[in-house]
Amino acid sequence: MLQIDNLNKSFGSLQALNNLSFHVNPGEIFGFVGSNGAGKTTAMRIMLNVLAADSGTVTWNHNPLDFDTRRKVGYMPEERGLYPRMAVGKQLIYLAQLHGLDAEAAKTAMEHWTERLNIASRRNDNVQKLSLGNQQRVQLAASLVHDPILLVLDEPFSGLDPVAVDVMSKVLQEKAKVGVPVIFSSHQLDLVERLCDRVGIVSQGHMIAEGTIDELRGANHKQLAIASGASFDALRDVLTPLGIRVEADPLEGTSEAPRIDGTVRVVFDQPSAVDDQQILQAALSAGPVHEFAPRRPHLTELFKDVVVAPAEDEEETAKKPKRSLFSRRKAVA
Repeated sequence: MLQIDNLNKSFGSLQALNNLSFHVNPGEIFGFVGSNGAGKTTAMRIMLNVLAADSGTVTWNHNPLDFDTRRKVGYMPEERGLYPRMAVGKQLIYLAQLHGLDAEAAKTAMEHWTERLNIASRRNDNVQKLSLGNQQRVQLAASLVHDPILLVLDEPFSGLDPVAVDVMSKVLQEKAKVGVPVIFSSHQLDLVERLCDRVGIVSQGHMIAEGTIDELRGANHKQLAIASGASFDALRDVLTPLGIRVEADPLEGTSEAPRIDGTVRVVFDQPSAVDDQQILQAALSAGPVHEFAPRRPHLTELFKDVVVAPAEDEEETAKKPKRSLFSRRKAVA
C-alpha cells in the first residue's frame, strides 16, 4: 500500500501542498484529480523523490520509499521523459536495465510491451519521429517495462485517440487485477469515473474529497431526472407545490430549451416526504413523460462543486533543478 501523510511543500510564498494525505490500496486504481496548479504533479514528484517535501512522509507497505523500492515503481511524467534522438526499442531496453533487469530480460520486456501497445513497428524509429500519441504509448511502455510493483502516472491519457485510450485503460485494469496499486491524474473526468475504484479531489494542495464514486456522489442524496414533452415552465409549475426546486440538467447545458428530440430534461432533489409516484403523476399532468429515473451526479459536477482553482500554477513557480528518479541521495519520505 502507498501511504501519503501530511505532505507540505512550498515554492517561495506559494504553498503547493498543504497537509496532503491519502492512500492507494493494492490492486486499486486511484484517480487523482484537481485543477491546474492544485498540487498533483508536485505530490507525484515527491512520491518518487524527484522533489523533496518540506514535511510529511511517503511510505510503501509502512516502510520508507527508499532507492531500491523506487527502482520498482513505474513513473510516467506529464512532460515527455524520453530521449528524442534515441530509437524506441533501444531506449526501452536501456530504461529497463536502469530499473535492474538484465539485457535479455529487458529485450523480452521491450518486445512484449511494444507489441501490447501497438508500437512494435516503430521500435527502430527515434522518438522524435513519432506522433504525440505514439510518444505517449512509448512513455507508458517505459513505465511498465520493468514489471513495476506500483504505477504513478501523471496525465497518461493526454493526447491519445480513442483506440489508444481503450488500450491504455485495459493495461491499467490488468495491472490492478494482479495487485499493483495504480494512481493516475487526469482532467478527463469521464475516464476517471469509469476506471477508478476511488478518487481523490485536491484543491490548493489539500485533499478536499476522497472516496468511491458512489461515496462522493452521496449515497443518501436522492436525485431524480425527468425528460418531458412539456415546457420547463410547465414542469416547474406542477412540481413546485410539492416542494421541489426544478433545474435544467447540467449535462444538457444551462439552457432550458428543448433538446434535439423535443424533450426538456430536468433534475431535482426528491423531498423525503414526497413519493416518487406522486412526482410522476404531477409531471404527467404537465405533459408526456419520456424518462423518469433516479439520477446520481457525475464526477464533473462534483468536481465543479468542490474545487477552487488556485491563482497560479505551482509547476510554473517551481524552477528549481530536479533530482533523478534513481538518485541515491537519501529520500525525505
